[in-house]
Amino acid sequence: MLAKVPNPVRLVVFTRENECQYCKEAAAMAKEIATLSDRLSVEIFDLQKDSAKAAEYRVDKVPAICVVGDKDYGIHYYGVPAGFEFTSLLTLIELVGRRDSGLKPESRAKLAGLTSPVGLQVFVTLTCPVCPLAAGVAASLAIERDNITLSIIDTAEFPQLAGLYNVMAVPRTVVNRGHSFEGALPEKRFIDEVLRGTSGLVAPASW
Repeated sequence: MLAKVPNPVRLVVFTRENECQYCKEAAAMAKEIATLSDRLSVEIFDLQKDSAKAAEYRVDKVPAICVVGDKDYGIHYYGVPAGFEFTSLLTLIELVGRRDSGLKPESRAKLAGLTSPVGLQVFVTLTCPVCPLAAGVAASLAIERDNITLSIIDTAEFPQLAGLYNVMAVPRTVVNRGHSFEGALPEKRFIDEVLRGTSGLVAPASW
């Protein structure tokens, strides 16, 4: 998979010295992956010491891995991408490396009408075999449109956040902190659900 990456990809990792159980593991994984391809590089920052850099990438929790190409697509992985989620990280690298979403023409046409910011959060677990599918589709949307950002969040590492969104099953995708849906939906249905969450017909959550 990494051999097929045609363009440079940066893994921008945010950690914290204290109160971060898996920051060292996330940084170590990013470094190890980067040794497998000359297209990959790693930058590591501290969330607190490098607060300006964290603000630049809009990172507010750790561990965080931002997958960046010639621009920041707003694609973040929060947690350690182990287990089935290792596939998610490889997919993110491949998509960003291509600089193309790979979406069908009809999907691109639907998303072209989105003018306001859209924040997607995809909650996953390391033992979920279909979570990488949902993460991959969501990442394609973020690459297709500059106003769509994506946070892939390990439910086990951020249980309070998962509880806030009442995550009982994964993958669970939350659109603009309001509308949510479960499952690894096909591209068309996934986009339809995202558009539903941005239509104004779904009331945003109060948190």
